[in-house]
Amino acid sequence: QVQLVESGGGLVQAGGSLRLSCAASGRTFSTYAMGWFRQAPGKEREFVAAISWNSASTNYADSVKGRFTISRDNAKNMVYLQMNSLKPEDTANYYCAVDQEQFRNAARAVFGFRGQGTQVTVSS
Repeated sequence: QVQLVESGGGLVQAGGSLRLSCAASGRTFSTYAMGWFRQAPGKEREFVAAISWNSASTNYADSVKGRFTISRDNAKNMVYLQMNSLKPEDTANYYCAVDQEQFRNAARAVFGFRGQGTQVTVSS
């Protein structure tokens, strides 16, 4: 059974940091770009960050550039999102997703299968 399971969310004060993790299982994801998305109540899903299958390229939403860093460990089938300088507007459910095709760079990835997400709440 293919699964993406996110963890690491929580409540943090503005200016704080969190590190989200995404554990992939059920098949190998090492040849697929991976991404992070978020969705706040009443808002549309928003792209956050993506990383190519071999970590050679990354892509970020303008709203998180310079504050968030995406990384992956293919040996462990893990993807991470380091979030620094958090703002109240970062509050959302964060989930990871996998590209629909193999060997694409971060900017070309088109994401499909996703996990359930982990909640991030940033207080002011």
